[in-house]
Amino acid sequence: MRVVFMGTPDFAVGTLEAIIKAGHEVVLVVTQPDKPKGRKGELTPPPVKECALQYGLPVFQPDRIRKPENLETFLKTECDMIVVAAFGQILPKEILEHPKYCCINVHASLLPKYRGAAPIQWAIINGDEQTGVTIQKMALGIDTGDIISKAVVEIAEDETGGSLFDKLADVGAQLCVKTIADIEAGIASYEPQDESMATHVGMISKEFGIIDFTKPAKEIECLIRGLNPWPSAFTRLKGKTFKIWKASVVPGKSDCAPGTVLRVGKNEMVVQTGKDALSLLEVQIEGKKRMDIGSFLRGFEVQEGEQL
Repeated sequence: MRVVFMGTPDFAVGTLEAIIKAGHEVVLVVTQPDKPKGRKGELTPPPVKECALQYGLPVFQPDRIRKPENLETFLKTECDMIVVAAFGQILPKEILEHPKYCCINVHASLLPKYRGAAPIQWAIINGDEQTGVTIQKMALGIDTGDIISKAVVEIAEDETGGSLFDKLADVGAQLCVKTIADIEAGIASYEPQDESMATHVGMISKEFGIIDFTKPAKEIECLIRGLNPWPSAFTRLKGKTFKIWKASVVPGKSDCAPGTVLRVGKNEMVVQTGKDALSLLEVQIEGKKRMDIGSFLRGFEVQEGEQL
């Protein structure tokens, strides 16, 4: 198959490599433009571009694929299929109708649940027990296309956004290759999504990580895991940004205000929430590296009764 691949972050790299290793001819890789990174603002290529160049593949980086000149350039490349994995731009009708077979998308949720951005983080934040990957035939709406294949993935109790990201990237890569083969063989099925079951989720910003201690401890613990490694869940301690990377739910005190430090020990720091409490296990104070709570408390004084 002659494939045009469209993707940008790490999540998409495994799918691109799987397509190449399956023997398909990747005739073009489309990804987002290089972006400034770090204190020096040096232009850094997206992970998909780096992968494509390693394999000697042609790369196209339009700022907006919908621009007439970019669309004209794109449509010059003939292909049997377009594979999209976290590309980051909405595709116009001209692109969706361009390939011989169809345009498919590797989406990191069990559609129609979690249409839109950040489905991996939202599955953990909402306390789901399982999620997965869906390969869909792309349509003009956001994640509204017919479902071709699905793979279910269990969410572990200690799952983080980062660990689930890696799991779903691997599952998506293998499922995509199998789905391409089924489409080429004419044995793929196309199931319309149940619109009544659709849920939409938005992008996650850094501010989303601000911890509201009036919420139940379990909700906060899910937020902490879902936002690990980005953008992280955080609060303030003694005027400094205080990131919480790992915590567990423990009994609290109903007569203490949410955000109150209940106990401080050699290797323990417990904070009251709206329901139950959080035992902080791994933290990071502004200007320091991540560390376990014991190491943190040996270098930073916290007293019972302090407020976060």
